[in-house]
Amino acid sequence: MPLGLFPSLSGYERDWLRGDLLAAITVWAVLVPEALAYASIAGVSPVVGLYAAPPALIFYAMLGSSRQMIAGPMSATAALSAATVADLVAGDAGLFAAMTATLAITAGLVALVAGILRLGFVASYISEPVMKGFIVGLALTIIVGQVPELLGIEPVEGEFFQRALQVLEQVGSVDALSAMVGLGSLALILGLRRAAPAIPGSLLVVAGGIAAVAVLRLDEHGVAVVGDIRAGLPSLGVPDVTADQFVSAIVGGAAVIFVGFAEGLGAAKSYAAKAHQDIDPNRELLGLGAANLGSGLMSGMIVNGSLSKTAVNVDAGARSQLSGLVVAALTVLTLLFLTGLFEQLPLACLAAVVIAAVIELVDFPALVEFFEAPSKRARQHFGVTARPDFIAAVAALGGVLLLGTIPGLAVGIGVSLVLMVYRSSRPNIATLGALPGGLFVDVEREPTAKPVPGIVVLRVESALFFANADAVRDAIRRRAREDGVRAVVLDAESIPSVDLTAAAALKQVDEELEAAGQRLVIARDIGQVRDVIDGTGALGERRRVYPTVSSAVADLTADLKGEQPPRP
Repeated sequence: MPLGLFPSLSGYERDWLRGDLLAAITVWAVLVPEALAYASIAGVSPVVGLYAAPPALIFYAMLGSSRQMIAGPMSATAALSAATVADLVAGDAGLFAAMTATLAITAGLVALVAGILRLGFVASYISEPVMKGFIVGLALTIIVGQVPELLGIEPVEGEFFQRALQVLEQVGSVDALSAMVGLGSLALILGLRRAAPAIPGSLLVVAGGIAAVAVLRLDEHGVAVVGDIRAGLPSLGVPDVTADQFVSAIVGGAAVIFVGFAEGLGAAKSYAAKAHQDIDPNRELLGLGAANLGSGLMSGMIVNGSLSKTAVNVDAGARSQLSGLVVAALTVLTLLFLTGLFEQLPLACLAAVVIAAVIELVDFPALVEFFEAPSKRARQHFGVTARPDFIAAVAALGGVLLLGTIPGLAVGIGVSLVLMVYRSSRPNIATLGALPGGLFVDVEREPTAKPVPGIVVLRVESALFFANADAVRDAIRRRAREDGVRAVVLDAESIPSVDLTAAAALKQVDEELEAAGQRLVIARDIGQVRDVIDGTGALGERRRVYPTVSSAVADLTADLKGEQPPRP
């Protein structure tokens, strides 16, 4: 893992400059209103989102491996930050901002250590269906939490259903003017996204909302606005928290960065693949760690790779991280000279920007796709567990809606792992038959394949290990007891590994067949399987291994006829 700084600027070509600059302006137009919105999701002042953006962009460009990834505040990690910090501060609102920055620092340190230890592979432990269900649940929770500001009613708290119930109870007290501003802003953003996607609808709504307050004095007619935002750059340093409070944030920081890393890595890989580039997960951890550490030290919040802003960056023609560095500079200028404008931003407009940003994450068609994916054959074999992706996604979704963010993610991961173990404990064991020419195939998939008289050929389509050892042993034993069966051939081509428990089960069934005057042989085993069976003596001194199923069947057929062919 080479540690050169600003790797995307290596070999920079002059022709890239125009695209990078144009992309920077476009991304800045999207980032500013979204950063304000995501800070609101995190439960801190909107300006905190702007504090977080420059260090995130600069440090990711310095150490990250993606040429086009845009790092910054994001909805999912902002919501996780809010939930985690709320537990840490225990109702002390004055400590919320400091602990939000502390959480970013601890998350950054955890990611840096993980990157140094080359732990980038951990992202694979959150499957795509679990992440999808988690993000859908999180998006729904965020949306219902933003509805009060959209409609001008009292804020709501709790999990999704608690928030939804509190919103319904306040339907009669909706502020008409705030609702008009909020719903109109939301309709404009979504309409422009469909009709004219090149126009930054969020920026247009923000500018329009500020102008409307200035001209029509909406704040004097009951429309709530953002209020005071301190102009200038934040102070650099460690937040004012105790050592115990800092330590208490480490576990939460690790959990949040785990989710942020998985989400950002997926975005980075998707765009790198289109450009035929490689992404180094360990460098991504270093880049994300440095970005969060810098954000926390600048009084910011948790950051990670942004799929939406990266898409904008790519579509606008970015070729390197120069675009991200220019966005950082533009954001600094915003903090120095433009924060006064955002003080007059209606909260209803800000809520509309948030909802529009996360509504695309409510991907129910993906859940339908997970449901419909399994084949009829798979459904017959595995029953209700034939849809593990759908079940895991729904478990994560339901967990987030009922229990909250981190518990919901834990539920999704737990259900996914349980389903994986359960399905692997019931491997598909196919019966093979011969086609003309000696090819052996699954008789259920190819009805013209003919079973060999007196010989059962079985193919276990899974690794053999402790969880399925008994099932495989019992299947061999059951088939061997059928009338006229003299031998069993185990086609091991689809068995990548065998553990000691499975080897012991094979040895047991081999001894049972030998006692009954029957034979058990293996065909097409791979090196690891052969090593374990040899090392454990699983098939005893009679062990025979054949290069093909055909040769095994031919040898056994000759034996059954009383011939004595040479040993393989």
